[in-house]
Amino acid sequence: MSYCDWDTTDELCLRYHDEEWGVPLHDDRGQLEFLSLEVMQCGLNWTMMLHKREVFRGCFAGFDYDAVAAFGPDDVERILETPGMIRSRRKVEAIIGNARCFQQVREEFGSFDAYLWGFSDGKTILYNKHADGWIPVSNGLSARVAADLRKRGFKYLGPTTAYSHLQACGIINDHGRDCPRYAAINALGPTIEKRRYLEKGVRHYE
Repeated sequence: MSYCDWDTTDELCLRYHDEEWGVPLHDDRGQLEFLSLEVMQCGLNWTMMLHKREVFRGCFAGFDYDAVAAFGPDDVERILETPGMIRSRRKVEAIIGNARCFQQVREEFGSFDAYLWGFSDGKTILYNKHADGWIPVSNGLSARVAADLRKRGFKYLGPTTAYSHLQACGIINDHGRDCPRYAAINALGPTIEKRRYLEKGVRHYE
């Protein structure tokens, strides 16, 4: 199997690629987990996040959004003292705050899933050339999502982080064309093809 230029030396990384990355996600608890992993990943590497995933789940009540939203100062201290936890108070507090914002989105839209997938009309987006390796770090869609999340009070979720989340939860399929996961995810449908240069705000790695 092609691994889309992923690290092939790490078993957890390969399993995540083969089983989760890009699969359309329609579970709100899973959405909060992925968002929180992105928050924790800021300035760090994704492989580390996968290896600390069980620590995060233990710290944040399995990403039960109602439970996390009810966390207080004592929970912040408990989390920061947990062995193996990333000891960033700002990130921990951001995840708790995001869970509260998450609740508000659910109240307005019925689910976070309905809110987020509304940006793509419920379809997985196939940008031309992405499957051939021309993948940006952010684009106009992720900028719009990030701006709306920021307006709703979410933290640590800028355009680049939002783009990573859109890839992870299947709103954008950025597997390589030669990767079996590309066709497998498209078969789950529905999909829509878009020209990448019509999506304003495309930003690439320097």
